[in-house]
Amino acid sequence: MTLGGGYMLPSREGHQIAAIGLGITLKADGAATRDAYSLFEYTVPPKTDGPPPHLHTREDESFICLAGRLDVHLGGEDFVLEHGDYLYLPRDVVHAFRNPYQEESRVISVVSPAGLEAYYQTLADMPPGPKDIGLMKKIMADFGIELQLPPEVA
Repeated sequence: MTLGGGYMLPSREGHQIAAIGLGITLKADGAATRDAYSLFEYTVPPKTDGPPPHLHTREDESFICLAGRLDVHLGGEDFVLEHGDYLYLPRDVVHAFRNPYQEESRVISVVSPAGLEAYYQTLADMPPGPKDIGLMKKIMADFGIELQLPPEVA
């Protein structure tokens, strides 16, 4: 629904992007916000890990928990986000998140400036099946995202 140049989207509605094993719903992209930010609604199923530890060199993120709980590791600290909680994830700080709980987690993520939607879409456009980690690292690098695996895993 458009509202005088803006628009309204109900919960869980928007452009679905099938990437990284989560439900990613793009609510607002750079074209809609003059590249100021992107807005996503993430659905994290029970007992599901999000992306491995990584950092963004180009954008800051914010998480607002809508439902369930989400464990977030940010810059060496651990947080449990619950309904209504807000967490700011600045660029250049390592972070990861997961839902180890029995219920689904839903999070709004504001990413500023816009552009992360293109990264997610690039991942979604990869061929189905096992992913080539070398290609994924290249895609991450193209979007200013750095994987930060511990030495024993890297």
